[in-house]
Amino acid sequence: MHKLILVKHSLPEIDETKPAKEWGLGFEGRVRCKPLADQLMGYHPDVVISSVEPKAYQTARVLVGLLDEPTLPWETMEGLHEHDRSDVRFLDRDEFEKRVAEFFAKPSQKVFGAESADEAHDRFAHAINGVIEKHGNRTIIVVAHGTVISLFVSRLANLDPFSLWKSLDLPSYIVLSLPDFGLLKIAPSLNHE
Repeated sequence: MHKLILVKHSLPEIDETKPAKEWGLGFEGRVRCKPLADQLMGYHPDVVISSVEPKAYQTARVLVGLLDEPTLPWETMEGLHEHDRSDVRFLDRDEFEKRVAEFFAKPSQKVFGAESADEAHDRFAHAINGVIEKHGNRTIIVVAHGTVISLFVSRLANLDPFSLWKSLDLPSYIVLSLPDFGLLKIAPSLNHE
């Protein structure tokens, strides 16, 4: 059975002067990729695809290097990026969580950022389908973002999207079976202490 492994990117280096979509990994984010690679190695991935955002493609690049598969192909793909909040100023954690909760609670409305939850889900699901069409019967790792991963998985598995989103650490991963998208595993934390 082939699998789709959705990875939430590793810990970014926060720069309050830039939109989150421009943040990259810092030292700690790179260190956190090691336990992620250790766990994902057992799935014998065939390909790694990532969002075009720096924190995601840098996670993918470090991950590929750690998977001890020098010929493992990886690439970026449009449409896998995070929910578009590029027009939202930096928010403290409490305010950010309130806004994300509202985003999930009102999926058809643009209440936070430039996309509604439904729009972000549809764009991400379309991109995932494109990944599967391109890479066929293989085990695929997709490095993306917590909000869009939570939207996608919660709708497949009938889970509460906000609870799922809150549970996902930086990095974390969810394993789905292919081609049926059955939920096999949620690894919300890799114990980065």
